[in-house]
Amino acid sequence: MNCISTSVFDIYKVGPGPSSSHTIGPMRAANDFLKRLPGRLPAEASGRIEAELFGSLALTGRGHGTDRAVAAGLLGERPENCDIDRLAELLREPGREYRLPPECGDIRFSAASIRFIPDRSEFPFSNTLRFRLLSQDGAELFREVYYSVGGGFIRRAEEEQPPAPDVPYRYRDFHSFRRLMEKYRLTPVELLTANESALTGKTEVEIRRELRGILNRMGDAVRRGLETTGLLPGPIRLERRARTVLEAARRRSRPDEQSLLQLDAFSLAAAEENAAGHLVVTAPTSGSAGLLPGVIEYLRRSRRIGEETLCDGLLVAALVAFVARHNASISGAEVGCQGEIGVASAMAAALLATVNGEDFDRIECAAEIALEHHLGLSCDPVDGYVQIPCIERNAVGAVTAWNAWLLASAGDPAKQKVGFDEALAAMYQTGRSMNPDFKETSRGGLAVCTLCC
Repeated sequence: MNCISTSVFDIYKVGPGPSSSHTIGPMRAANDFLKRLPGRLPAEASGRIEAELFGSLALTGRGHGTDRAVAAGLLGERPENCDIDRLAELLREPGREYRLPPECGDIRFSAASIRFIPDRSEFPFSNTLRFRLLSQDGAELFREVYYSVGGGFIRRAEEEQPPAPDVPYRYRDFHSFRRLMEKYRLTPVELLTANESALTGKTEVEIRRELRGILNRMGDAVRRGLETTGLLPGPIRLERRARTVLEAARRRSRPDEQSLLQLDAFSLAAAEENAAGHLVVTAPTSGSAGLLPGVIEYLRRSRRIGEETLCDGLLVAALVAFVARHNASISGAEVGCQGEIGVASAMAAALLATVNGEDFDRIECAAEIALEHHLGLSCDPVDGYVQIPCIERNAVGAVTAWNAWLLASAGDPAKQKVGFDEALAAMYQTGRSMNPDFKETSRGGLAVCTLCC
């Protein structure tokens, strides 16, 4: 069976916003290309790099900071610990030349070396990068092509995929996961932890420690977002709202309104940090990096849910992302925003069901309900920036996740007519049928129907 063998920590990755597929993925691709350069340039010679960005990377790449991410990767920066201030300053001077690390030889590039080419017809993926090492007279010495396939994951063209690591419990969807639970009488957390240990070699104690670290990084993004005001980068001149929304929540007298506005504020806060290009945790992408952290921050502050319970929730939420990535896509450029916000909302609904002690039937129901009601959601960022409608979608998706869990907890799973696997199949079919203009190109939807001043 073609089983799932993705690590939890590949789903929850730390990196700079605003887009995992347009920022983290390209930075990782450029960094991988950099590692392959030593020895490619003849001794005493000099060379230059040319990077070509195709498809969605070209259409929204400037707004997503893809050119700066590529530059950072070529200079040796890695997403998880990159210098955010340095990243923001890269390529501001058009004529400035940057030199690669000395071990690569005398190789340079400038802003003009990074080209945006909207046509992607020759490649199988919308988010494609081609790097070339050229001699000073323009002769090509080395090239590589990479695909950024969503969530910060990359593939190198023509590279054979390594065999899937062996895991003790082999599954590909919710249905087969359930059968394993029943056969071996395991909880979801036990099964996921056993597979994670096999994949990474980490003990259960080490896995829990890293999960607590992820929780802390999510919380940091929320807190930074709540402390910061002012305009977000770019021509839209969109003002941060998270702190204002939280202050509005404190002024409301009705508990239900307070709760909803708090959940909104926490989700907006992390989403605004992502839009600012600051460090966030993909969940499962950067564009949806406010949704799950917002729900978790609300559970921490208002419900006093402890870390260990939240770690359980993170594991089960990752299961949703595993199945979605394995059987469909989590890339807005491939299936629209339903693959980002829709999957993130399903993850949050599964986490809510888990931390509230629901059984696996209701966990699946909660995830299915959340995903089902995001089907058809297009990816239409205004001006190519991950701001409108992306930031508010994180907040709305968080509220949908909460309602999905409530509906699942109040219903009878035996009477549920649609399972998560079926909803995911519908999402994938919808994404494949979606007009390309609605898949992270800024050529459809709000991106062309909104006047920004």
